Amino acid sequence: MQFSQATFAGGCFWCIEAAFNSIKGVNKATSGYCGGDSKNPTYESICTGQTGHAEVVQVEFDSAVITYQELLNIFFSLHDATQLNRQGNDIGTQYRSAIFYHDEEQQQLAQCYMQALTENAVFDAPIVTVLEPLFQFYVAEAYHQGYYLQNPNNGYCSMVISPKFNKFKSNYKQKLKP
Repeated sequence: MQFSQATFAGGCFWCIEAAFNSIKGVNKATSGYCGGDSKNPTYESICTGQTGHAEVVQVEFDSAVITYQELLNIFFSLHDATQLNRQGNDIGTQYRSAIFYHDEEQQQLAQCYMQALTENAVFDAPIVTVLEPLFQFYVAEAYHQGYYLQNPNNGYCSMVISPKFNKFKSNYKQKLKP
């Protein structure tokens, strides 16, 4: 089976990864880094905000089960696309809202989707999500993979991620894996 890929940045990757890994048609969602200049970034280096990388989640999906447009819908429901270089208390370019498109079709679909969100006044403020071509995806350290689901009682996870994740599960019940 051939899987497609999509790469999204919407703040801390722990929440985004957990949500996408819960969706039917997603083979796997992997936390990582994109959009910067340095090779082989580490969590410590990207947290300085000096590398230009964003925390991202790369989603491997079966387009016969879930479409790229459906993934965009989920992505925009998981974070505040109107916050520039931050999500809540996570501040810096590493937490920017971005779509790293893999090809011209993804770029066009994302542009059209964001235009529709704007035209329909879905958000109370302008969307600041940037579209960037995917040049290089770096897999984050092993301890970041599946972090939220393995550490739900961690302070950040229980206070910040759990409310978002529970809302997500409630809104996407029909799309969740059994």
